[in-house]
Amino acid sequence: MKIAKPTVPASDDHDHDHHDHGHEHGHAPAASIEAALSMADAYCRERGEKLTPIRRKVLELLLTSGRATKAYSLLDEMRQIHPGSAPPTVYRALDFLLSAGLIHRIESINAFAVCHDLTQCQHGILVVCQQCGNVTELHEPKLRQALVAQIEAAGYRLSGDGIELKGLCAQCQADAAQSGSEAPARHAKAAAAPH
Repeated sequence: MKIAKPTVPASDDHDHDHHDHGHEHGHAPAASIEAALSMADAYCRERGEKLTPIRRKVLELLLTSGRATKAYSLLDEMRQIHPGSAPPTVYRALDFLLSAGLIHRIESINAFAVCHDLTQCQHGILVVCQQCGNVTELHEPKLRQALVAQIEAAGYRLSGDGIELKGLCAQCQADAAQSGSEAPARHAKAAAAPH
């Protein structure tokens, strides 16, 4: 998941903008994470709310992970820092971060991911890798409006702002292709080996 930049995002002038939330190599730099946390803290203060130490730590863990993360993984990480952490503590922090629009709940894999714009969430279309939790947020307002119109024309109403598409990211596709190309070679070696 791309870490939010410490600048306010540009207005929605570009209809064909997409943001990859995945990092294929490593985590975000600490300075980037700290800038994002400072921005989130200021945003909460502007809203008359507080990014408490627990909320801040949960957000930091999500920023550090760089991808969608399940609540129990966040709880495990919190327990390494604060051994007494209980599930309600993490869930309350996640609920707050969701209500503030700082994170997304990724329904298809039951996980949470930081919004690419952090404080300027525009509820794009999320494409979620079902294997690694990589999330790409597509900002295609016309496509989203057309999709919502089709959904409503079919007699449905979306139960939330999120639209999720399931998929397999480029890295997982490459890994699968590599594993697939190694499999025939392993089978050939096994077949040629003396029994």
